[in-house]
Amino acid sequence: MTHEKTKVSTASLKVMAGWGIDTIYGIPSGTLAPLMEALGEQKETDIKFLQVKHEEVGAMAAVMQWKFGGKLGVCVGSGGPGASHLINGLYDAAMDNTPVLAILGSRPQRELNMDAFQELNQNPMFAHIAVYNRRVAYAEQLPKLIDDAIRTAISKRGVAVLEVPGDFGFHEIANDAFYSSGHSYRDYVSSAINEADIDAAVEVLNNSKRAVIYAGIGTMGHGPAVQELSRKLKAPVITTGKNFETFDYDFEGLTGSTYRVGWKPANEAVKEADTVLFVGSNFPFAEVENTFANVENFIQIDNNPTMLGKRHNADVAILGDAGEAVHSLLEKVAPVAESAWWNANLKNIQNWRDYMTKLETKENGPLQLYQVYNAINKHADADAIYSIDVGNSTQTSIRHLHMTPKNMWRTSPLFASMGIALPGGIAAKNVYPDRQTFNLMGDGAFSMNYPDVVTNVRYNMPVINVVFTNTEYGFIKNKYEDTNKNTFGTEFTDVDYAKIGDAQGAVGFTVSRIEDMDQVMADAVKAYKEGNTVVIDAKITKERPIPVETLKLDPTLYSAEEIKAYKEKYEAEELVPFSEYLKAEGLESKVSK
Repeated sequence: MTHEKTKVSTASLKVMAGWGIDTIYGIPSGTLAPLMEALGEQKETDIKFLQVKHEEVGAMAAVMQWKFGGKLGVCVGSGGPGASHLINGLYDAAMDNTPVLAILGSRPQRELNMDAFQELNQNPMFAHIAVYNRRVAYAEQLPKLIDDAIRTAISKRGVAVLEVPGDFGFHEIANDAFYSSGHSYRDYVSSAINEADIDAAVEVLNNSKRAVIYAGIGTMGHGPAVQELSRKLKAPVITTGKNFETFDYDFEGLTGSTYRVGWKPANEAVKEADTVLFVGSNFPFAEVENTFANVENFIQIDNNPTMLGKRHNADVAILGDAGEAVHSLLEKVAPVAESAWWNANLKNIQNWRDYMTKLETKENGPLQLYQVYNAINKHADADAIYSIDVGNSTQTSIRHLHMTPKNMWRTSPLFASMGIALPGGIAAKNVYPDRQTFNLMGDGAFSMNYPDVVTNVRYNMPVINVVFTNTEYGFIKNKYEDTNKNTFGTEFTDVDYAKIGDAQGAVGFTVSRIEDMDQVMADAVKAYKEGNTVVIDAKITKERPIPVETLKLDPTLYSAEEIKAYKEKYEAEELVPFSEYLKAEGLESKVSK
């Protein structure tokens, strides 16, 4: 047994490094003093500390780091307010089954339970979302619990929280009294597919006339196989919002996603389908909005047994890897030579694409958000990364970003926490320093955390921040239009966000006319490639993006006056209801009477 010792804080960093952890996000504090000292004196480890301006940003960045394919993210918060500031990011991680480690400072051991300065009973705040939630009992235990917390977070795909009394890290531990188990970790291998379940699904699909493939995050990395299955079955693809990068934007059978942040063709197709192949998805709106009410057959594939049958009764349930299951189906299903259902969907998809293109390619007038996306699509690198905020930014990015599998895009899809884009950009640039990164957000979201523009500047991690400025919480205001008598509380004062960028060492641009947008984006990209963080303040109009969840286009459901007003409001004169394409192919609509 060796007599050589190491500070507990240094030992903890060694354990983290053994798991490949490369970055800690946060703000220093008195209760984190031993950790900060160890980070400043590293010799055998090289873990970065990215100092942010708010702990919430640190937590969100740590979570988004994993979402963007990086190593496990670590965030730290001081005892009391710093710990409570981490909540938003950690809740997002819990909802998205994303591994993350949060280290909470606390009072030194002798001061615990004395109602001391900044003392807070912290662990209970995370009790119902954390897969691991402990307070370190004695100093020498810390490296072991760090190892345990990391292993649990990764294996259970969730939040690990570790509260550490502020004096523990200064203690010493024998060098042979701790280790990292990172080298022992093995990813879980999904159960082998039950071929009887595959055969049952094949029988249903072979007898279906109006099948759709509902492709969730489980299909990521298997886009070509899903597209091939789609063409073979003549079953259009519906995807979830966070899974758009799986498919080529130009794939002819892509209907988009459903519900409010989706595309028109997806919302229409799912109501007319007879069979849904639901693959690797957790779509909560399925229950609350009764998305699959008209569906006769529901086939579900998931590698988590707790998800099978969760959102809708599964006529056929397949447990296992989504990609493996899709390839098995592809081998066994009978090809469909001709399909009126497929033809109707292709026409409907093209009609919707023509509509989006019309909006994107306007050449002059007050700037709308659509033309901003047109400029991004034109000037972005082929493998650009997009960190997307929630609200209208999510909705319109899903519609107007021309994604391919070369791109990456991430957001807060289920918890939908505003302010996620900017921290996500910090994380994305940390993981991929050589890839062009865009943060797309509304002015409401940017206002929540714009002090961290300087974080990108300070650490030479340039990104392009695009702020859609319409001086309102647009997504909320639009919802109020449908539910409330007024839109009280949704508007706010304009701010010169370009100047805020300039003040932090970034390069700011302001644009308010369509005819200026292309040049501004070209100049912004040039500034970015010269090593600058950029803030584009896009002063856009207040028009509401078309609400595809409540389409008013079908003359059998709405009056001529209602349809005319709807089309005028959303510049949708050329949009055609899906029922017309169905009827043209000799099919009856389930919805249109």
